[in-house]
Amino acid sequence: MAVLPARVLFGAAYYHEYQPYERPDERLKTDLDLMADAHFSVIRVGESVWSTWEPENGRFDLDWLQPVLDGAHERGIAVVLGTPTYAVPPWLARQYPEITGEYATGQRFGWGARQEVDFTHPAFRFHAERVIRKIVARYAHHPAVIGFQVDNEPGVHLLHNHGVFQRFVDHLRAEYGDVETLNRAWGLVYWSHRLSTWADLWTPDGNVQPQYDVAWREFQARQVNEFIGWQAGIVREYARPEQFVTTCISYTRQAVEDDELTDRLDIASGNPYYDMQGGLLLPDPTPDDHEQNWKTTGVWALYQTADWMFSSRQEPFLVTETNAGSIGTPWDNRPAYDGQWRQAAWALVARGARMIEYWHWHTLHFGAETYWGGVLPHTGRPGRTYAELARLGAEFEAAGTFVAGIEPDADITMVYSTPSKWLMQKYPPLPEAGGGPDATAYHRFFDPFYRGAFDAGRQVRIVHARQLHDPRGEREGMTPEAAALRHPVLVVPALYLAADSTVDWLAAYAHAGGHLVVGPRTAYADHEARARHEPAPGRLVEAAGVGYDEFSNLVHEIPVRAAPGGPFPLREDATATRWADGLTVTDADVLVEYDHPHFGRWPAVTTRRHGDGRVTYVGTVPGRSLAQALAAWLAPSARSGWRNLPASVTATTGTSPDGRRVHVVHNWSWEPTRVEAPVGLSDALGGTSVPAGTVLDLGAWDVRVFVSGSPDFS
Repeated sequence: MAVLPARVLFGAAYYHEYQPYERPDERLKTDLDLMADAHFSVIRVGESVWSTWEPENGRFDLDWLQPVLDGAHERGIAVVLGTPTYAVPPWLARQYPEITGEYATGQRFGWGARQEVDFTHPAFRFHAERVIRKIVARYAHHPAVIGFQVDNEPGVHLLHNHGVFQRFVDHLRAEYGDVETLNRAWGLVYWSHRLSTWADLWTPDGNVQPQYDVAWREFQARQVNEFIGWQAGIVREYARPEQFVTTCISYTRQAVEDDELTDRLDIASGNPYYDMQGGLLLPDPTPDDHEQNWKTTGVWALYQTADWMFSSRQEPFLVTETNAGSIGTPWDNRPAYDGQWRQAAWALVARGARMIEYWHWHTLHFGAETYWGGVLPHTGRPGRTYAELARLGAEFEAAGTFVAGIEPDADITMVYSTPSKWLMQKYPPLPEAGGGPDATAYHRFFDPFYRGAFDAGRQVRIVHARQLHDPRGEREGMTPEAAALRHPVLVVPALYLAADSTVDWLAAYAHAGGHLVVGPRTAYADHEARARHEPAPGRLVEAAGVGYDEFSNLVHEIPVRAAPGGPFPLREDATATRWADGLTVTDADVLVEYDHPHFGRWPAVTTRRHGDGRVTYVGTVPGRSLAQALAAWLAPSARSGWRNLPASVTATTGTSPDGRRVHVVHNWSWEPTRVEAPVGLSDALGGTSVPAGTVLDLGAWDVRVFVSGSPDFS
């Protein structure tokens, strides 16, 4: 069984093979000594240089990494060893051009970047397996190696190669049995798409049928899952029982379904990149329509990324890459302000990170990522980034074992649906600012609910829909009764793809005592993306006490007001945005109304008792003020226990593996501030006791870490 060290691992990716120095052995010693001085406990190596491991077909050079591992081990630095399968060597592409991936049928990727390959092709698999076995067999028993990262950020492309498409057809045959069943399931009578034989199925390039797209995207993710699982299986043939196997996930990649992908791994790992400087300011100036992608903007979005990583396995996770210096393009250079590295790292640890690993140690002198800043600048000499991270490394060392593997608190649980997101990427129900389709529509529905909870000082747990209830029965879900106890508030926006059994499960959850919050587009379609023929939200109409046939995009925000006698007040700036369901009330209480001559005929938010629980329907995308008020009403008391916090302060709480309570308090601002301790605390970084009611000072861009009680910090 894989075992992680009982502390927060801290380090960086290290590529000694990229170093341009004349005396590489001396530079290696310098680097490792600097790492040790900065309290590094882990490095990641080897995943990007297949052509170094195997310079020519069948000729291997495996010894070059030995000094790195030996030197790391001498200094007590652990190593995560990567397999290099995402970066294909030129000789392999030249000798086997048929392995080239196709971004459309018959249209191949050009070479010169990375991940240009059809990773399902037998020729690629042969060579990939051979190099994996050579590397892992050589180093699996090195005492420095604690785990393996297979591949790197998989799922970047949707592969259209002939063999991939033929396997897709075979998959459909196994899934549906015959073409008539598929014709009915996909509604292929439309526009004369009925198949007479499996050979009639068209390639996906020109497809506009939603049911096809749902199956195609799911199939592509399964290819990635199989590929990563295949590699993990090979590695485990050589790995010691205590070594873990993972892959590093870029969560916005188009063929990634993270809850399914990580089933085949020992722990989830991800790469949270975020805007620094003003991107971490509270109060948050980020506009609501700012697009979040592989790099997020806003403190709330950093927290959401961490909660997303925790959601993959509903367990603590590893951060395999995050900001060291400036990240991304050469024209966007914004390294952190003093203190912001500490803040981001402690925020990630507070939400369950067991490792903080920076990309990367030394800023590269060549290649596409020359200006993606590392811990050391181009000079190779320690500077401000190194000094800041060395301080952070000392803090993780001082905090000891209790902050590794925190179970983060949650006041509100949100249900995430990757299949619904995929469908909305191709068929968005929302427009972008210019009027065209908004491929980020799913998150335009999902994010405002999360951000509202964050603004209200409530902590969020994200769960995937299939972790609660899997209509296919491929994974064990939760009973509605168990979910009502574990997740007393369940917010479900934009769960567009929902099998009947899933919708019934949601109703049963509320009947068992949970508070179900249904958002726009939820339960509108079934598992095949076929719009239901009963009033929306389908089988939840009776439980919710509302239904609708009509809905509208909102070109402009609409003011909303609390219904007379409602349970919570609204500020004058409360608005509905982007969407409005024309709700007809049959048996529900109206909480929020539109202040508009047309939309005012319908309620914006309703609620109804259902069994031992409640169903609240939110028929719009709430603006920030409305979303914050809703979150405060859904969870009247924040579990953190911290009260009356300044607008620039967050208090993040959780439970350590030994049962102690952990409190991580941030000031995301230039202005120093003060907060009051809600209970007796111990300063995890100083060991001093803090009685309840003590006024605590927070400096500019500061973070303080406490535990409840008086633990032994030795």
